[in-house]
Amino acid sequence: MSTSLPVRHPDATSEPFMTKRAWVLVLLNVVVPGSAQVLAGSRRLGRWGLASTLVFWAVAVVVIVLAFAFRSPLIEIATNVVALTIVQVFLAYYAVLWVVLTVDTLRLARIVRTAPSARGFLAGAMVLLMVVTVGPAAYGAYLAGVQHGLLNSLFTSRADAAPPVDGRYNIMLLGGDAGADRTGLRPDSISVASIDAETGATTIVGIPRNLYDAPFVAGSPLYGEYPDGYDCGDDCLVSFLYTYGEEHPDLYPDAESRGSNPGVEAMRDAVEGITGLTVQYYALIDMQGFVDLIDALGGIQVDVQQRIPINGGVDGNGQPINVDGWIEPGEQKLDGYHALWYARARHGTSDYDRMARQREVQQALLSQFQPATVLSKFQAVASAGVQTVDTDIPQGALAAFVDLAVKAKSQQITSLELVPPTYDNVYPDYDAMRTAVAQATTSVTAP
Repeated sequence: MSTSLPVRHPDATSEPFMTKRAWVLVLLNVVVPGSAQVLAGSRRLGRWGLASTLVFWAVAVVVIVLAFAFRSPLIEIATNVVALTIVQVFLAYYAVLWVVLTVDTLRLARIVRTAPSARGFLAGAMVLLMVVTVGPAAYGAYLAGVQHGLLNSLFTSRADAAPPVDGRYNIMLLGGDAGADRTGLRPDSISVASIDAETGATTIVGIPRNLYDAPFVAGSPLYGEYPDGYDCGDDCLVSFLYTYGEEHPDLYPDAESRGSNPGVEAMRDAVEGITGLTVQYYALIDMQGFVDLIDALGGIQVDVQQRIPINGGVDGNGQPINVDGWIEPGEQKLDGYHALWYARARHGTSDYDRMARQREVQQALLSQFQPATVLSKFQAVASAGVQTVDTDIPQGALAAFVDLAVKAKSQQITSLELVPPTYDNVYPDYDAMRTAVAQATTSVTAP
């Protein structure tokens, strides 16, 4: 300890020595928080700071190793509210401790005893270094809190994770359009994302909203009333089943307790009957909410194939009139407003073109979920996500799905559209559809 005595009991009349001493303490506080107090201040506070710093370093090393070698534990933490709470408390504690140590180091440095020319630099360096060191820990605690809130707001189901069926997870995706010109929310976009449980390879099966005679599997509450399919003519298109379920909640009395609703369950039964797939989960995406989500991500890149009108109607010859603008052909970066119209515009295009455009928007949106983009705008993305998506995916299944999503980003998403002219929507051949779906979603096991 003899070498530390000049630092602990310095000659305060020597400006050169006090200046060097101040810079040493500032440097020590940044490199090894707590060491400045051990040498020149409260050893008890210093030892506490050193112990906390060693723990922080150990955790940081483990996190870095896991990020490069074994991500699963990190994904588990990021999708577990209890673990996120621990992370948030730990980071907040360390940020506060670092502020305390920095302020105390500033006191120990006794700047008034240093050379006048160095005083401003020392004070500025302390403030800058405190921002650089404390800022990331405080921001990490903030992000952990936002993630915690997102999980509790969006993934409300506490059910056990469902196992894969035939090696796959099948998620029903409903695009609900609740625009100002609509009454209520209805699924204009219906598809199933079928994901290989091992590789993350994904096939999206598109189902036209104007499909007739949707069948139900035996055991469905709707099978007894419609054993030959939803067959009451133009009033029984598959997309109308959402409203039918909402109007007959007694058919699915347990839906709400399972994180769903009767409209979704009626759609799920029909989608299972059409595709032959077992649908474990659903995600209902409010198309109107796309605006905020896409804007939060900074827009999406879309290769526009034809001129798309914004708003308006059609004249007697089927030509667009009273439009508010156009989305021009070519590679375009669309903000939320224009992306919404690109996905929902009907005039001058068919329902099946519209389905294809909605799929483009979905895939473009997924491509924007890059770590740097999401991290830099996490609060806005999380807030928009809660407003945009409703799902029954439980928190217990999130880690597996995040891992699959990471794997899926490196693979081409394939698609199967059950639309005319290949598949008739008025007189559908459901056996042929189910055969095509089975072929498109067969998981290949490596020998």
